[in-house]
Amino acid sequence: MDVAGKYIQVIKNEKRICESKNMKEIKFNSKYPSIEDLRERAKKRIPKFAFEYLDGGCNEDVNLHKNTAEIREVELLPYYLSKHTASTMKTELFGHTYDAPFGIAPVGLQGLMWPNSPEILAKAAFEHNVPFVLSTVTTSSIERIAEITEGQAWFQLYHPAENKLRDDILKRAEAVECPVLVILCDVPTFGFRPRDIRNGLAMPPKMSAKNILQVLGKPNWAMQTLLHGQPNFETLKPYMPKNLDLKQLGKFMDQTFSGRLNEEKIAPIRDMWKGKIVLKGVANEADAEKAIKLGLDGIIVSNHGGRQLDAGESTIRPLTRIAKGYGDKIKVMMDSGLRSGPDIARTLASGADFTFMGRSFMYGVSAMGSKGGDHTISLLKIQLQQIMEQICCEDVIDFPNHLISKE
Repeated sequence: MDVAGKYIQVIKNEKRICESKNMKEIKFNSKYPSIEDLRERAKKRIPKFAFEYLDGGCNEDVNLHKNTAEIREVELLPYYLSKHTASTMKTELFGHTYDAPFGIAPVGLQGLMWPNSPEILAKAAFEHNVPFVLSTVTTSSIERIAEITEGQAWFQLYHPAENKLRDDILKRAEAVECPVLVILCDVPTFGFRPRDIRNGLAMPPKMSAKNILQVLGKPNWAMQTLLHGQPNFETLKPYMPKNLDLKQLGKFMDQTFSGRLNEEKIAPIRDMWKGKIVLKGVANEADAEKAIKLGLDGIIVSNHGGRQLDAGESTIRPLTRIAKGYGDKIKVMMDSGLRSGPDIARTLASGADFTFMGRSFMYGVSAMGSKGGDHTISLLKIQLQQIMEQICCEDVIDFPNHLISKE
């Protein structure tokens, strides 16, 4: 049997493992067996301005690359002679048992990168029983995503400048029985992103001659955009004046949102919201401690995918400290930099209760369209299952027992 044949047999074996554990049937395309394969395919299928928005960080991209590199410094210890029956990825979080310890992170402007992508990813997440988090500034509405996920999607709030708008958005999320509210704290200012500046990126994108040529070179993307319509900030539509031009849209966004959070802004949200609240963007122990004092239910250690502060730490460093110091007081999760099943395993071993990924799923849907969500979730499940079987880890909560300490 040749190498390709052996690989296909491995996938078939993993599929049987998944089916024996009542997991969703694996939908896996062997042409794209890694997130990097999906990234390369996405780069060929979508306009350059859309890919650079998805792929880039801020300033010189130092923290973008450091996120993944430092996660991959984490090493795991296998126990080959231990008694082992089976491994399960099922993970309890906020009263719900998910089929895997990862979810789809909120991403802005998703429909710009691939038309209808929030709906594609929300559907895949629901069918695979993993969480999907909808961003305030993406291209589908709270109500539509709640319909697709039967009210199981989480919602991420960009904090509005006016309390009236904040309260109305929260009432909409409550009306569709959103179980978890995520509030964002790591965008007090917009990151300095040279690619987006060069590309004149706005919503919708500025159609310079250069951008038009890029669109013409991606006919499938263009046809899908025509089919699904020009992407808009669907959740914000009720609050936006009609027929805004690009300059007016930018002014509207600047006036509507105040990204800088503090304890005084978070406290009334805690009072209003009856479900779980998670603070996303925590990067140090002091903010973790404040989240606990405010009565929040979880934190997501994150640096916005390296898109906000190029001079900051990677996410795995504060995650390790915060999980050690506060993991018994609050759910500690992480995003930014994870690109594979082994990355998920390394992060869980470092103390995270759960993980999220944004770019990886957008690469998947940009590469494979309507099949991209299923494929990417299946790929990560296969990779993570293999790691668990390899190191003799029977349950997700046992990952820290396999961490090789560098202290």
